[in-house]
Amino acid sequence: MIVTVTAKIKIKPRQAQAEALLETVFAYRKGCYLVSSVVFTTKHLKHPALHQITYNTLRSTIGLRSQMAQSAMKTVIARYKTNQSNGHDWTQVQFKQPEYDLVWNRDFSLTSGLFSVNTLQGRIKVPFERKAMKAYFDGSWKFGTAKLVREHHKWFLHIPMSKQMTETQLEEITQIVGIDLGINFLATAYDTQGKTVFFPVRAIKRKRAKYKQMRQQLQNKQTLVK
Repeated sequence: MIVTVTAKIKIKPRQAQAEALLETVFAYRKGCYLVSSVVFTTKHLKHPALHQITYNTLRSTIGLRSQMAQSAMKTVIARYKTNQSNGHDWTQVQFKQPEYDLVWNRDFSLTSGLFSVNTLQGRIKVPFERKAMKAYFDGSWKFGTAKLVREHHKWFLHIPMSKQMTETQLEEITQIVGIDLGINFLATAYDTQGKTVFFPVRAIKRKRAKYKQMRQQLQNKQTLVK
């Protein structure tokens, strides 16, 4: 049986490196928007057709490198196909968050505590928190296409990793936790020990409304609110 987990790794770029990453993810998002608008209009979901229409613009106008342009097309195609398989109406896929999809050993690598990645300014090497990844560098895990994201002014790499496990190894796993996202509940977490935790949407909405009202009251009193 193949087991897949996704690791969230914090990377620590210097100022110049962070600027290069930021420039790259925004350009990549712009490229995805361009391809998405073409797919929405033409309904082309074949890579060769999209390449013919968008490649030159992605390279010359937006400034993406060759592999980045190809990756942007694949990212957009995958999003539209996911929407179709989930039964969604045909709507234009949006890319709101700055992100960048990376293929292992082509766009990025992780060696000696450094995250090596292609940017618009060339390849850079950035330190990352290696401790959490130590167990996955024994050669038995296969790294998939990662996603570089920026959250709250910090940089993270989300990497799916797969490993073939035997029945004996699976039997050694004593506890599994699952999370379902829904409408009536923001999330439901449960494990094999029979414990279930619900996160209702209503309570969170009430709390948000409470803090919003509190901020407005403080602002009306000309109190500094951060």
